[in-house]
Parts: sequence; structure tokens; C-alpha cells
Amino acid sequence: MKNKITNYLEENYPDYTDKILLADGFEDAFVGVVESFGNEPKACYSLEDCLDILMVRDNMTYDEAVEYLEFNVTQA
Repeated sequence: MKNKITNYLEENYPDYTDKILLADGFEDAFVGVVESFGNEPKACYSLEDCLDILMVRDNMTYDEAVEYLEFNVTQA
């Protein structure tokens, strides 16, 4: 089943739908897509919302959530 993000990408970025990397489990933090000259479009997430998701869903402390995001998400 398609979700809102996939539908958004298919409608607005049809040539990049399969190329834009999405962070699993952070759908509620999705803000949109960012573009910069010379680079392919990338998914954009609210850092604050991502941290909140990890702290509530995974019962992480703020520092654990920051470390998790830096190591597992932003480096991808």
C-alpha cells in the first residue's frame, strides 16, 4: 500500500521516486524534499520530530536519540 510520502514523490519527483532515500520509521517527521544545484533531490526530515520519535517510541534519552540519528540516519 502506498503512503502519503510515496504519493508525494511520485507526483512531484517522478524521475527520482526510486532514488530518494527515505528513513524508515520517521514518516511523521517528513517535511518534504530539498534540492540544491548539482545534487539530486533528498528527503528532508525535522530533526526535532525525529528526536521526539526516538525518545517516545524507543524510550531513548535525548543524548541516545542524537547519537542514534548521527550514526544511523544522517550518515546514510
